[in-house]
Amino acid sequence: MVVDGMLDVLDEMLGRATMEGSWYAGVRGTSPWAMSSDATPVTRLIVVTKGECLLTSSSTLIPPMKLVEGDCVIVQPGVSFVLRDDVSSQPVKCDHLSFDDRQQASLGGGGAVTEMHTGRFSLDVDATELLMDSLPPIMRIRLDDQADSSIRTTLQLMSIESSASSMGASTVTSRLADILFIQVLRAWFDSGQGAHVGWLAALQTPQLGQALRAMHQDLAHPWTVAELAALSLMSRSNFAALFKSVTGVSPLAYLTRWRVYRAKTLLSDSSMSVLDVAVAVGYESGTALNRAFRKFEQIPPGAWRRRWQGVATAA
Repeated sequence: MVVDGMLDVLDEMLGRATMEGSWYAGVRGTSPWAMSSDATPVTRLIVVTKGECLLTSSSTLIPPMKLVEGDCVIVQPGVSFVLRDDVSSQPVKCDHLSFDDRQQASLGGGGAVTEMHTGRFSLDVDATELLMDSLPPIMRIRLDDQADSSIRTTLQLMSIESSASSMGASTVTSRLADILFIQVLRAWFDSGQGAHVGWLAALQTPQLGQALRAMHQDLAHPWTVAELAALSLMSRSNFAALFKSVTGVSPLAYLTRWRVYRAKTLLSDSSMSVLDVAVAVGYESGTALNRAFRKFEQIPPGAWRRRWQGVATAA
């Protein structure tokens, strides 16, 4: 369970997790069938709505997954995979499928039917980096009744819009695809499958709750490990050991990473000066922010803002 007060951190991040581009389609496979996707820079979503299939990946770290009706899968960028009815079926590349004007494709030999919805999402990397970096390469979500109802409603709306010739139908479908992605991500988090290491795991560790709330509510405060440990009613050494075992980093390294993340949101979303941004996130000077910023972005904050503005203008 997420500690009280931390849902606003997730809400803020998801609120900024704009999709720079999304694409949605339906696929109907009849045995024997198989389709593959190479590693790409986009996030993929698969929702099985009928039948079953096997998902495998080229990574030896990802075991084969049997997917059945009601299963959803989020595949991180850079991960290749194959969906098939049977291990003997030879795959067709996803990019080689032919889609009709309703964004529907069929493949296979006419046997048992599997139907799925699939989407591609190009996420705002800077807004979602701390979220996506904490998630596994492939996430499987078995929908509960509430999530299933919400997601099926969104899929139905997408199907209606995909078959419509009304003005703005493609735009509505794209926006619904964005909503679908967030619904599935929320279902994964609600299922209790939070990351074992990282800040998502920390959100579910009650002993760290007070310290996490304090840090996120006031990043500008000059926090010390002793002060954070006192909030957690723990000794300094025990707090630091537990924090690192859960998140993988020390408390102050964690704080620095979030300060830099917050600085990036202010640099991109406001006209604040670099000095004002530095003070807002807990640094006494632009030079101090510069040092921390370079560790993660390899360029100073001012240069990062100019690059971001150039990309935003080009888009």
